[in-house]
Formats: sequence, C-alpha cells, structure tokens
Amino acid sequence: MRAAGLLVGQTLEVVAAAVADGVTTLELDRLAEAHIRDHGGRPSFPEVPGYRHTLCTSVNEQIVHGIPGERALRAGDLVSIDCGAIVAGWHGDAAVTVIVGGVEAARPEDLALSRATEDSLYAGIAALRVGERLYAVGEAVEACIEAAAAANGQTYGIVEDYVGHTIGTEMHQDPQIFNYAVRTRGPMVRSGYTGAIEPMITLGSAESDVLADGWTVVTSDGSRAAHWEHTVAVRDEGLWVLTAIDGGAARLAALGAAFAPLSD
Repeated sequence: MRAAGLLVGQTLEVVAAAVADGVTTLELDRLAEAHIRDHGGRPSFPEVPGYRHTLCTSVNEQIVHGIPGERALRAGDLVSIDCGAIVAGWHGDAAVTVIVGGVEAARPEDLALSRATEDSLYAGIAALRVGERLYAVGEAVEACIEAAAAANGQTYGIVEDYVGHTIGTEMHQDPQIFNYAVRTRGPMVRSGYTGAIEPMITLGSAESDVLADGWTVVTSDGSRAAHWEHTVAVRDEGLWVLTAIDGGAARLAALGAAFAPLSD
C-alpha cells in the first residue's frame, strides 16, 4: 500500500505542478494516467462502474467527483484533484486542493478554506490510534473546522453526504469514516488498519446537489469548496500517511502524533 500511496502522492505533485491558466481538466487527467501507468500502476477510478477517468477534478463550487473535460482552468479557480492508483492489487487514494495561479491569484477566503480543510485532515489523522474508536476522526475534523471558522470569521460547511472509507485490496470498504461528530463512537481501531480520511468543506452551506452527469457534486448555494484526502496506516507504534511523500512525518510531529513507517 505504501507503493500505491507513493505513486498517488507523486502523481498529485506532477498534476498540481501542471495546473495553470488555460490548462483543461482533461489534460490533467491524461497527465495523471500516463504517470501512473509509466510507473507500474494502474488508475483506480476507471474500475468504478460507470466512471472512465483517472482523476476527479472539482472546480470552485464543485465539491467532489467532478469529471475531467474540455473546461479550461482560469487564474483564481479553486481546484480539488482526487486520484487513486493500484499497485500489486493494493490501493492508494488522496486528494489535494490547489489554486490556479498560486497565492498571487487567490482570493484570501479560498486560501483560508483550503488551509483549514488540510488542517482538519491532519487533525483527523492524528486522532487515529490503536484502541481508539474510529469515529474520533470526525470529532477531531469538526472541532478543527469550528476553530478555523471562528478564527477566520467565516461560515464553513462540513459536507456530510460524502465521507472517508476503509481501503486496502478494494478502493471503498467498510467501515466508513465520518468527517463530523456522530453520537456513536464506532468500531475500535486495531493495528494494521488502513483508511482514507477526506474532509470536504465549503465556504457556506453544507448542502449539496448532483449535476445531470450523475457524478459531479456541487454546493447548493454556489459557494466554493475544498477537498483534502490521505490514505493512512495505523500501527501500535504510530501512524504512517501512505500517500504523503514524507509519510506525514512533519505534520504528525507538529501535532504530537507518533510517526511509525515500516520502510520506504
């Protein structure tokens, strides 16, 4: 799974570097497919019935599952890029949010939204530990987003209709991983567990709709959204972020969470 995770992380780095004004989301998709296949993997998403692309590319008010196409990106667009790959039968799954044109072209509220979403991802990851209940992840994500909303003077919506998942020899496995607090604490995390945590946060209402294409999920109020995701392994010794190039070492250390890679 580390091999699959690294391939996903490296592919997202390549794709994010190619994001620019005038580039189409389909061009990004083709770049991702070539990179995955050239490095010994195969894309996960085309194996989902009815879907045929390597990436999901969700722009501005699109939350998740955006279909790559001829849409040309423009400076200031907020783009969430979701990628999955399979290596030797094992899956990796991750997502990043980037702003076309970088910081200089960004709206301040979009930068803050993306940062808050990524921070909540790592807060959720840090809540994963052997002997803890799985739904502690959602509690940590929600608490982080509430704190960010207060600090930034913004209204953030935590999308509840789409959540994280267990992952391994299949992309989507049970149990699911909520991005928000729920009444029950869920199953207990055991050593060797692998899950994909993926908060999706909006700049307004958390309500969403699905477009006529049957895939693209958009905010009901037209507000922008960000999506960050990592695949994580949990062991007695600590955590390993399988889709992060450094395994998550720096972010986990900042949160006081144990980092425990097997090898790299």
